[in-house]
Amino acid sequence: MEAPVSFDKASVVRADWYRSLSKYEKPDVKKAVGQLLDTMLPFFGLWALMIWMINQGYSYWLLLPPLVLASGLLVRIFIFFHDCGHGSFLPSKKWNTFLGYLTGIITYTPYEEWRLSHAEHHASVGNLDERGHGDIWTLTIDEYKSAPWYTKVAFRVYRNPFVMFIIGPLVMFMILQRFASKNAQPRERRSVYITNVALVALWVTMHYTIGLKTYLMIQVPIMMISGTLGVWLFYIQHQYEDVYWQRHDEWDPIKAALEGSSYYKLPGWLQWFTGNIGLHHIHHLRPRIPNYTLQQVFDEVPELQNIEPISIWKSFKSLFLHLWDEKKQELVGFRALKTQTE
Repeated sequence: MEAPVSFDKASVVRADWYRSLSKYEKPDVKKAVGQLLDTMLPFFGLWALMIWMINQGYSYWLLLPPLVLASGLLVRIFIFFHDCGHGSFLPSKKWNTFLGYLTGIITYTPYEEWRLSHAEHHASVGNLDERGHGDIWTLTIDEYKSAPWYTKVAFRVYRNPFVMFIIGPLVMFMILQRFASKNAQPRERRSVYITNVALVALWVTMHYTIGLKTYLMIQVPIMMISGTLGVWLFYIQHQYEDVYWQRHDEWDPIKAALEGSSYYKLPGWLQWFTGNIGLHHIHHLRPRIPNYTLQQVFDEVPELQNIEPISIWKSFKSLFLHLWDEKKQELVGFRALKTQTE
């Protein structure tokens, strides 16, 4: 039996396998265009089908299958948007930016604002002293105990699955992302304005073509379903029992990537819809590897297979994990508070 691989920064950055990962960071135009075609064409085709069904008076319930399918495709489109933000989808910075803005309009997400927030997330993941940059709100047990009652209530509401995965995504994508963060720089703020103007133009166009009611009958459920799926994916990528968290002085970016980012093992068809983002430990280790190359990297680099995968069934356990226990170095549920007081 092989000895376990050490994932500390010093040993990994010296390893041949780590240095070899740079060869996978080259975007491939053919693969990128192929992904755009196999996703965008069915997505807009489903839109056309659903518009026709509504105009023909079909029962709204019959729209459920194409709505779910279109929602899955929108999650995949968001992965393209995500890769553009890392400069990894296409070789050209100009075309990554153009496609980032375009897919940002489709996903109701301002490109530059999100790109900066996501870069901060990558730079701080697993760092207890740098929380709050595009991540899931997480408190330590001691922080929760010492927090005022209103913060405890807010935290419990935020962590409620119905709020986090049903209400939260719709509010975030439809409302909150219409406003720039208070610390946004001119470029990020401008991207919010451009996206909002484009969305207003889209809404006006829909009003005078298919009708605003028809548009909303399709768009709102797609945003709800895809938002729920997207937030769940992001949640399970960094919220699981033995996830890595450390204070800044002891924080190791390599461990944060490989032990603080999950390998969410999904069936092939779900892996396709989610753009291989379940291989999140590889993505955080080398963010400039395109989504369409992640599986190849996993297959060809044995050291990256030494991560315990999280199955779909096992991932649901994370719904009951809310607080970081610094003593045990694990994510625990609210029940741990009762255990500690006994």
